[in-house]
Amino acid sequence: MARCSPPLLRRLFCCAAKSASAAAGGTSKKNIVFLGSPQVAASVLETLLVASESPDSAFQVAAVVTQPPAAKNRGRKLMPSAVAQLALDRGFPGDLIFTPERAGEEAFLSDLKEVRPELCITAAYGNILPQRFLDIPPYGTVNIHPSLLPLYRGAAPVQRALQDGVEETGVSLAYTVRALDAGPVIASEKFAVDEYIKAPELLAILFNLGSKLLLHELPSILDGTAKEKAKPQDDSKVTHAPKLNSDESWLLFNQEAKLLHNKVRAFAGWPGTRAKLQLVNQNGEPDVLEIKVISTKACASCDKTGDGNEVLFSGNSLLIPCGGSSCLEVVELQLPGKKVTTARDFWNGLRGQKLLKSP
Repeated sequence: MARCSPPLLRRLFCCAAKSASAAAGGTSKKNIVFLGSPQVAASVLETLLVASESPDSAFQVAAVVTQPPAAKNRGRKLMPSAVAQLALDRGFPGDLIFTPERAGEEAFLSDLKEVRPELCITAAYGNILPQRFLDIPPYGTVNIHPSLLPLYRGAAPVQRALQDGVEETGVSLAYTVRALDAGPVIASEKFAVDEYIKAPELLAILFNLGSKLLLHELPSILDGTAKEKAKPQDDSKVTHAPKLNSDESWLLFNQEAKLLHNKVRAFAGWPGTRAKLQLVNQNGEPDVLEIKVISTKACASCDKTGDGNEVLFSGNSLLIPCGGSSCLEVVELQLPGKKVTTARDFWNGLRGQKLLKSP
């Protein structure tokens, strides 16, 4: 069904409609098709597979849909998505792991119909679902979205929420409609956000909460009553969470430290946050030093002051002067081609050289 290569991956991932049809028949359990791709989605699939193995489970996972294998690491070897790998590790039939380039492909939609899904569940799948897809499962398609909809609709809800410095977020179960993340909300759960949690950790927490919320709501979804209780979103309260861009990763020290600290938390993982400093040697000669900022704290005011542009060291942190007389405390950083290091080890390695903000 999907355009797969090389032959080994074709054997693992391309579908066989007859096998799908056979798996769909001969059972009173309702067929669910799961769509997801990254590691956070794999955790949701694991939860569903475990629950489906219970003798009194009302459903079975009939097929898995995920992104095609992608070239990874230095060898650029084609590797399955985290969801596909989890499914294979759990012994899920390789011919029921579908990897279409686009969810609107005719061959894929034909094979999906052969599975006869009664419900589709999505979690960070990464492909737009056309109406022809949405028309297939009679109980609809339900998405686990890591925000309190209608807040932060879009591709990066967790990252944008952290960038905004929210103190509370959550996860929503919502029916999928053609408009992005705009379907009726079945249920949601709130989560308090502390000031140091980073995007990868928060993503994992919210999808874990979403998995539990999904299991709790599945009976009503599968008997149709969830559609009756689902609440339309208030479009007047919509906010958006556009995809992250690597060009956004630069830290500008004319901004207040709190904004920069939130950006470091939000952009952790990918694309990360970068900054340019000036390294001045004993002869007074400056050189540009680019660093990747890993962990930070924000200080409303700097107790230690240099010449206004000088980067100092105190406790375990680099102190970088920022806008509004605030100070960004850099706890961990990474130099190009090097491993992550502590600010203390980095400072000790300067050997008397001076560090300044770049103009």
